[in-house]
Amino acid sequence: MQRLSKTGKVYLVGAGPGDPSLLTLKGLWCLQEADVVVYDRLVGEYLLALCREDAELIYVGKATGHHALPQEEINRLLVEQAAAGKVVCRLKGGDPFVFGRGGEEAAELAKAGIPFEIVPGVTAAVAAPAYAGIPVTHRDFASAFMVATGHRRKEADGGAEAGGPFPPAAGCTAVFLMGYENLRAIVRSLLAGGWSKDTPAALVYWGTRAEQKAVTGALADIEERAREAKIGPPSILIAGRVVDLKKLLGWRERQPLFGKRILITRALRQAHGFARKIMQLGGEPVCLPAIALVPPEDYAPLDDALARLPEYDWVVFTSANGVNFFMQRLQELKIDIRKLRGEIAAIGPATAEAVSRFGLQVAYRPGEYRAEALLEGLGGMIPAGRRVLLPRAAEAREVLPEGLRSQGIRVEVVPVYRTVPAGAGYKAVVRELLGDGRIHIITFTSSSSVRNFASLFADEDMNRLLERSRVACIGPVTAGTARSLGMRVDIVAREYTVDGLLKSIAGEAGRADTP
Repeated sequence: MQRLSKTGKVYLVGAGPGDPSLLTLKGLWCLQEADVVVYDRLVGEYLLALCREDAELIYVGKATGHHALPQEEINRLLVEQAAAGKVVCRLKGGDPFVFGRGGEEAAELAKAGIPFEIVPGVTAAVAAPAYAGIPVTHRDFASAFMVATGHRRKEADGGAEAGGPFPPAAGCTAVFLMGYENLRAIVRSLLAGGWSKDTPAALVYWGTRAEQKAVTGALADIEERAREAKIGPPSILIAGRVVDLKKLLGWRERQPLFGKRILITRALRQAHGFARKIMQLGGEPVCLPAIALVPPEDYAPLDDALARLPEYDWVVFTSANGVNFFMQRLQELKIDIRKLRGEIAAIGPATAEAVSRFGLQVAYRPGEYRAEALLEGLGGMIPAGRRVLLPRAAEAREVLPEGLRSQGIRVEVVPVYRTVPAGAGYKAVVRELLGDGRIHIITFTSSSSVRNFASLFADEDMNRLLERSRVACIGPVTAGTARSLGMRVDIVAREYTVDGLLKSIAGEAGRADTP
């Protein structure tokens, strides 16, 4: 979103119930515009990777019995940041006006004369039951639903500690956000209001997140069943006949990556496509971009090669990144792509797809997507004395160029991009998730991402840091780098692509989450 003025402003944005894919389009725009992002505990961590790289991230999360920042301080923080001329995104779980205290924050901003906008979000009151296979309304069972909070302001604060009683409305579903801590009192209020003890009831724990778990029963025994299932906060209570539809409509648990929170360590420009695939398979992504992709320190070797482009018999691409940086420089120098007259080779399908986006055809792609296989195939196709251009990362293995040169082929290697260490701004969040055992799988798609991940956590005992996670690598070269740095590797993709990696992870999903 383009910033139209330097005047401070606050966006009160509903982040949705936790699944990052449920963020609204306008919510995404606000994240991308914000100078400062003030976020809650219930916000999916992946959303932080959608912020501007220079944005300030401030955590103000609230858990039962612990507030990172009292509400009054949050209100003051929003006013102060906006008054300083900053655009602030107040990222709140669910919808800001559905028990999210967004009304209180908006009131403080209005009193201070701070411009603000409300960006509604998908409320957990509807989404968490839906992800558990429970519709809050159904033509045959419920024509209405009510939403209440399981937390009430105490009488000393001007409210009532216990809610209800809640009289049963014909064909109504009752939904209680934050319904666990006061579960006994809520059930008592429902029964006192005339609800039958046999009314179907469900508790959905961390609805839409990787930890999602649901337990069903009746009002008479839902507390006991929740205790047996070890369900705690944050949970949503649903009461009504619609709960019985869960057996028929439960869909989330059948997704291949359900229950898996997967750490992506590749550069942000690549991470979002990877994250989308994870979410489509039912997993939850988290980003720690251990590397960033940047232009070469010196463009002279590449520019010289591009000026002589018609001289090369072959151009060999070993990554999609190499293709994109090569073509970007070609366009910047206003060199006609038709001067690329030689044959093109690509190391794998992702690289070949990147080539095809520019209207070019790939003449050769090996069956195994690694430098050794590319060398074997090209060695039998390119006669000695022919000229090959190899645009690639500044840091790469020498297997391919040295192998081709040994066969009398004239190879010119030019750096088109560099990988540099990154991810320091995400380290604290990821460190906490790893420590809590909430990262189930750590993915590495290159040796450089492994090395830079290790350097980020050089002050940690790597075995202890990763002991509750599984490590998945895109291929044997990356896996070898991980093992050389003392990491245990649990999964190595058989097909050396992101899709192949996800396929291997999904195949392991039935096994224990911990090694």
